[in-house]
Amino acid sequence: MASTREIRRRIRSVDNISKITHAMEMVSAAKMRRAQQRVLASRPYSDRLAAVIGDLSAIPVEAGADESYPLLEQRPMQRSAVILITPDKGLTGALNTNVIRRASRYVLGEAGVPVEMIAVGKKGRDFMVRTRQDVVAEFVGLGDNVTLDAVRPIAEVATADFLSGKADAVYVVYAEFVNTLVQHPAMRQVLPIVRPEGAGEYTDYIFEPSPRAVLEQLLPRYVEIQIYQALLESTASEHSARMVSMRNATENARELVGDLRLTYNKARQAQITQEVAEISAGANALGG
Repeated sequence: MASTREIRRRIRSVDNISKITHAMEMVSAAKMRRAQQRVLASRPYSDRLAAVIGDLSAIPVEAGADESYPLLEQRPMQRSAVILITPDKGLTGALNTNVIRRASRYVLGEAGVPVEMIAVGKKGRDFMVRTRQDVVAEFVGLGDNVTLDAVRPIAEVATADFLSGKADAVYVVYAEFVNTLVQHPAMRQVLPIVRPEGAGEYTDYIFEPSPRAVLEQLLPRYVEIQIYQALLESTASEHSARMVSMRNATENARELVGDLRLTYNKARQAQITQEVAEISAGANALGG
């Protein structure tokens, strides 16, 4: 059995760790609330933009058909690209593992063609480099307050590879925020842009300067919004997972402190009993 001094030292150590994890839980909770608000605020805009794209893409051939827009071009799959979005930091439970596993399942099995990786975040970047995947670009250190300006270079790399033929399809893999306790690894096609399901049929609206010009301007923005939305979802999922992970770590540390204090009391009691027995034995020896 460990000595009482060693047990006291371990109690102090675990208690200090519990204070740190509790502080990290509070920080993650505050960041999670802000990230959650941004996700919920951006979803209606993203959905509405998708509906507009769907309506415009239904314009008949004589008014400017889908086939004339490169970002809408469907072609045989010979090579694809994946934008893998992961956090830069750990301590998020199984979040990073689940997202990377989803991307790996596509690369190793579902794709069936060579896949290039665009890594967003250190965790995904490190894994793909370590497993010798074809990482063509990496973006790290974007922070919690992601802006469209930070997303634009990612979208430009993906769009350039698609337009040049280096990739016949581009997907984004990220953690979809459901609620504080649930985050699902998700995979979404970004390019070629697919007309959203349930979009309305083309109506003869008046567009200025023209439907073609409007759609040509909206398509690149739509790609950026898709990636931006995935980054917001990933950020909210990261802080939610870290908050839950740190809460569990704090509870486990406090339980361990309780067990250690019980062990300390038992060791202290055994030590006192031994000392009393030694004193009694010494007294009996002197009396004899």
